[in-house]
Amino acid sequence: MEVRSIYKYARISPYKVREVTREIQGLPVSTALDLLAYTPKKAAFLIGKTLKSAVANAENNANLKADGLVVKEAVVGEGPTMKRMMARARGSGSRILKRTSHIRIVLSDEIEVETRQTRKAKREKEKKESKKETKAGEAAERSKTSAGKKGRAKKAGKKVRK
Repeated sequence: MEVRSIYKYARISPYKVREVTREIQGLPVSTALDLLAYTPKKAAFLIGKTLKSAVANAENNANLKADGLVVKEAVVGEGPTMKRMMARARGSGSRILKRTSHIRIVLSDEIEVETRQTRKAKREKEKKESKKETKAGEAAERSKTSAGKKGRAKKAGKKVRK
């Protein structure tokens, strides 16, 4: 089941928030909260707030436990931009853009959590399979090259007239 939480009109640039949301995607909720607690950025605080809200929604509305939840999506959209003017030299002015963000976090309990041990076991299994495939491929390649060499030898014996 999926649970979501949205923080609208956050007073921070989406570019700055996306940098932090990339870090928590696919992580279990407990790990994501720990990571956000030790990230020294304003965006980490805002995302942590949204993540805690999503966990509360899961526990109260969907009767899910926080232990089995994983951050399925952490998406940041662009909100409205406030335009302001700042006085510049010789009576001119320049525009200041005050950007806002919409932070959306989706939690799911259907995704399996991938740990270091499971990743390592998966890599080793893939290496063993690739070694088996390369051994079979090398044997087939040897038989092809030995046949190809015989054919080349015959062609080399013929003289070409110009």
